[in-house]
Amino acid sequence: MPTVSNILGAYRFFFYSFDCNERMHVHVQRERMVCKFWIQPVALARNQGFASRELNIIREIILNNRGRIK
Repeated sequence: MPTVSNILGAYRFFFYSFDCNERMHVHVQRERMVCKFWIQPVALARNQGFASRELNIIREIILNNRGRIK
């Protein structure tokens, strides 16, 4: 699982190498919580455990680092 480096914070941003048949997205993990965001446009695709407030924070991080994630 390739991890996006140089994004500060408590979250790990990563990809699965076999996710090639879906549009561009990123997975985000903190502890046992995981979510998936589409990149263009930035939108939540799936969530397992994150509260909505934290999802908003993650969304902002993705928006601010979209070029690095791509």
